[in-house]
Amino acid sequence: MTERAWPAGAATGIGSLPGTDAEEAAAVVFGELPEFPHLPELPARGVGADILGRTAAFLVDLAIEEVPSGYRVAAHPGRDHRHAVDLLRWDLDAVQEAAAGAKVIKTQLAGPWTFAAGVELPRGHRVLSDPGAVRDFTESLLEGLAAHVAELKARTGAEVVVQFDEPTLPDVLAGTLSTPSGYGTVAAVGEPEARELLQHTIERAEKVTGHPVVVHCCAPRPPFGLLRSAGAGALSFDATSLGGSPAKLLDELGEAWDSGVELFLGLVPALDPGRPVTLREVAEPALRLADRLGFNRSVLAERAVPTPACGLAGSTASWLRRALALTRDVGKAFVEPPEGW
Repeated sequence: MTERAWPAGAATGIGSLPGTDAEEAAAVVFGELPEFPHLPELPARGVGADILGRTAAFLVDLAIEEVPSGYRVAAHPGRDHRHAVDLLRWDLDAVQEAAAGAKVIKTQLAGPWTFAAGVELPRGHRVLSDPGAVRDFTESLLEGLAAHVAELKARTGAEVVVQFDEPTLPDVLAGTLSTPSGYGTVAAVGEPEARELLQHTIERAEKVTGHPVVVHCCAPRPPFGLLRSAGAGALSFDATSLGGSPAKLLDELGEAWDSGVELFLGLVPALDPGRPVTLREVAEPALRLADRLGFNRSVLAERAVPTPACGLAGSTASWLRRALALTRDVGKAFVEPPEGW
């Protein structure tokens, strides 16, 4: 296990924020989450700014374009692909301006299975349906990721942590993704195959950064055991949605935590609940999880990082600041629990 770059009690975000102003977004993130800020993503800017478009900006010698059904592999970089690259460059400019004194920054991109599931080949089928294309795109992304990490470090002087977003992975494993006709589904990917590609991806990213790799999955039942066995150094998920989870899922999570894997616990509502929210209320799912899995609550200070429950792209500007402040305060409370916790 490589050494983590973030301090105990640090808090971070998932990635996406509301609005279209990169400079403002960077200022908010670095102001509210000074110990573990992240590169903001602003999907409201449209094509090239969502998770798939942002990830496509990392591609080397491959390109995408927008089509009515989403993103498709392009013969050469056109307007859509260049726009995605420009958006990433503008975001890096904004972060460079805001990052004075930052010691660590997290950057995010789609994981190999989510990206392969979300982008089409020229004939309309998902990249996922062609194992050779999946490998080619993964290698292209990893090459681009290495360059991105180097640039982010050079611009800010900070250590970089990589987060792979894999929201579609459970559907990939279950074989529930539709074919272009809509009348069938893409064949399920077996766990050994999924693990092998994820392990390769994680190892390459870890080698580039020297720090544990975070894998985020906001699906209701993330494949914790698979992600742990693939080498994820941290598992990021919505901790408020674990109620009613099967014992097997919780056992996998407990085994991962016990082995030293960090948990990035999604605790703060992504949308304004329309009422006051207390720090204890936000932290309660984390306290309950530690108790249920049989850990002393001190494990939250040792191997947990609070985050919002999911991306904040749909939140209001006022809730954004409140949500990030709550996230930061929960991290501090993990280290120094208030009286009565």
